Amino acid sequence: MRNVVIGFLGTILDQGRRRSWRPSVQICAHSDFPVDRLELLHDHLNLRLAEKVARDIVALSPRTEVRLVDMEITNPWDFQEVYGKLYDFAESYGFDEDRESYYVHLTTGTHVAQICWFLLTESRHIPARLLQSGPPCGEATPDGTIDIIDLDLERYNALQRRFEATAREHSYMLRGGIPTKNAAFHNVIERLEQVVTRSDEPVLLVGEAGIGKTTLARRIHELKRQRHRVKGRLVHVNCAGLQGPYAMAALFGQRRNVAGLAGTERAGFLSEAEGGVLFLDDIDLLPHAEQGLLLDALESGSYYPVGANTAQNCRFHLIAATSYDLSVLAQQGIMRRDLLARLALWVFHLPPLRNRREDMEVELMYELEKAERSLGCKIGFNVDARARYLRFARDPATPWSGNYRDMSASARRLCTFAGRGRITLSMVEAEILTLSRQWAAVQQDADLALLAEILPDPAGVDEFDRAQLAAAVRACREASSLSAAGRRLFAISRQEKASQNDADRLRKYLARFGLNWERIVRLRTHSQKMTVAARQMAEKKTVGHLS
Repeated sequence: MRNVVIGFLGTILDQGRRRSWRPSVQICAHSDFPVDRLELLHDHLNLRLAEKVARDIVALSPRTEVRLVDMEITNPWDFQEVYGKLYDFAESYGFDEDRESYYVHLTTGTHVAQICWFLLTESRHIPARLLQSGPPCGEATPDGTIDIIDLDLERYNALQRRFEATAREHSYMLRGGIPTKNAAFHNVIERLEQVVTRSDEPVLLVGEAGIGKTTLARRIHELKRQRHRVKGRLVHVNCAGLQGPYAMAALFGQRRNVAGLAGTERAGFLSEAEGGVLFLDDIDLLPHAEQGLLLDALESGSYYPVGANTAQNCRFHLIAATSYDLSVLAQQGIMRRDLLARLALWVFHLPPLRNRREDMEVELMYELEKAERSLGCKIGFNVDARARYLRFARDPATPWSGNYRDMSASARRLCTFAGRGRITLSMVEAEILTLSRQWAAVQQDADLALLAEILPDPAGVDEFDRAQLAAAVRACREASSLSAAGRRLFAISRQEKASQNDADRLRKYLARFGLNWERIVRLRTHSQKMTVAARQMAEKKTVGHLS
C-alpha cells in the first residue's frame, strides 16, 4: 500500500525561519513511515514557497512525489469557505483505498482548517486518518515525531472508560444515588441525563403527585451547574400561587410606576432565574394570559415587566412539571396548545412507585436514612419486621397512592416510634394498618374523591377546608355562572354587605387552592366524558360476553 499525505503548506513553519524543523518537509523523512505522495495545498501568493518546499522534499526523500494543489481561500478563518473548498477537493479527488492509504496532516494550516479536516475525515468524505507531526525531541528523533490519531478511540480505552463512568455518575446523581432495577425508570433517567447535559430546551416532567418531580428538578439544576450549562440558581414557582391580579407581576416583575408607590416594584421570577433554571411546578394551573407571555419569553428571549415600556432580556432554562395529561387539558382549553407544543420537545413520564416494586427495598432504606438524619438517631430493622414490611410494600394490592410522600411519612413514623433504636414486627403491623386505613379513607371520602378530580394532592388539604372547598366545587358545577354559585354559597352573609360582589368573593376563595371557575367546570366535563366512555366500554364487553 502506498502512503499518501494531504496537508496545507505551512506559510510560517515551512519557511524554517524560527527553527530548522519544517513540518511539510520533515514528515517525508521518516524511514518507518515512507511517504509516496504528498498533496500540498497552497494559494497562488505562496507558490514560490510551495515550489521550494517541493524541491527540498525531493532532495531529502527522492521516492516522494509532491503534487502542488492550488486552493484559493479568501479568508482562511472563514469556516464556511474553508469547509466548502475542502469538501469540493474531497469530492473531486478520486480516492483509491485498494492501493493507497490516506493521511491528513494537521500540523499546518489554521485552526479552522484543522476542524474542517476532522469533520471531513470523521464523516468519511475523506477516507483518511489524521496525522500530527512534532519537532525533534532529542537525538532519538532528529526529524521530529509522528502521531496517528485514531478517530474511533481504540487507542484511548482509558479515556472512553472515563466518559462512560462520567455518564453513569450523572445518571446516578439524577436518581439521588439510589440504584434501580426497574428498566422503565432506568431508561427515563438515562434519556433525561443526555437531554439536560446537551440541550437548553424546556423539559416537561409528568407524574403523579408525590412522585418526586420537585426533587428531580433540583438534581437537574445541579447537574446543569456541574456541566457549566447554567450559572444561576434554581427558582421554584408553584403555579397554584400565580392566581388573581398579581400573578403577572409575580412572574414577570413590576415597575414602580404601576402603583406609584415606593416598594411596589418587584423583580419577578423570570428575572430571578436569569442565567439559571426556572422550575414551574403544576404548570397546568398557570393562567391563560401568563401562559401566552411565558411562551413569548421562551421564543423571543425577552419580555415586558408590568408597567415597562422596554423589553427585558431573559436567559433561563425551563423545567415544567404536571400531574395531568396536558394534551387533555389543551383539548379542554385549560392549557394553551402553542405552549404545550413548545414543551412537548422533551417530555419525561415518571413511573409511580407502585410500578417499581423491585426497587422497594432500596427506596425504603433511602427514606429511613433521611428520617434518621432528621431525627438525629440510628435506627435498625428487626429481620422479621423488615421482611414483613417489604412483603407489604411489594404486594400488587398495595396502592402507594401518595407515592414517595406515603413511604417517607411511613419511614418517619417507624423511626419516631423506635424508642430503643429497633423497628419491631408489631410496629410494622401497626404501620401497615395506618397506611391501609389512610388509603381506604381516601377512597371512601366523597369530598376527597371530588377534590381529586381537580387537585393534584387533595390529601394535602386540611380536613376543615376540605368540606368547604368540596361544597364550593359542587355549587360551581350546579350553577350557571360564578355569580350564581356565589349567591347560593353566600346567601345569608351577603345580606349584611353593602357591596354584594359574590363572584369576586368566590373567585378569591378558589384562588387560595389554585382553582378557578373555568378549571372546575371543564374538568367536570372531562370527568363526565371519561365516565360515559367507561360505561360504554363495559356495556360492549357485557354484550359481547352474552352473545
